[in-house]
Amino acid sequence: MPADVVDPRGELLALCERGLDWRQESSGVLAESSSLRDAAVLVLFGTLDSVPASDGGPVARDLDVLLLRRAATLGSHAGQIAFPGGRLEASDTGPIAAALREAVEETGLDPDGVEPLGTLPVFPVEHSRHLVTPVPAWWTRPSEVAAVDHDESVEVFRVPVADLLEPANRANTSHVFGGRTYRSPAFSVDGRIIWGFTALVLSRMFDELGWAEPWDEGRIVEPADRTR
Repeated sequence: MPADVVDPRGELLALCERGLDWRQESSGVLAESSSLRDAAVLVLFGTLDSVPASDGGPVARDLDVLLLRRAATLGSHAGQIAFPGGRLEASDTGPIAAALREAVEETGLDPDGVEPLGTLPVFPVEHSRHLVTPVPAWWTRPSEVAAVDHDESVEVFRVPVADLLEPANRANTSHVFGGRTYRSPAFSVDGRIIWGFTALVLSRMFDELGWAEPWDEGRIVEPADRTR
């Protein structure tokens, strides 16, 4: 592991403590509104069991993040790659509890093996009318995962962070929102395109953590699952 990334867990913990500013991302998905509903997502990092990253970089080759693909029949963000998560319910004590509950319901992971590291500032997502709290976490004891409810998600998978950081796998999407054209980050790995809210969160976190490498921001990809 490179000397500048000795402890990914510690760096993620420090990021939760100091926070970051989502407003540095120029994207039409950001908006302020008191009518948005509270939600939370689990941004779960850990060590890959058996699938090594195909390339090295500023992080260890076995560092990964858990993602899923939403069902194509959903009314919002259908077919998109996303973090496990969903709306806060009355029984939840806060965004951390909600993110863990949703992750268990969607992926079947064992919550006893997950260490929440804190929260990041809320991220307003105008398209789906939610105020989303990202919950970075560390997988202390990885467990089996799979799509539990196919009405919600159709696959669950772990992506090597080194592959996400590989400059050849990075790009932008271009979309129109509110009459304006915006570009926002995307990742293209193993035939999957990660874009929208998920890519914005990952890209901003990687920048703030100092993990990102220079990449061609003029490269544009068009997601097949674009719903707006």
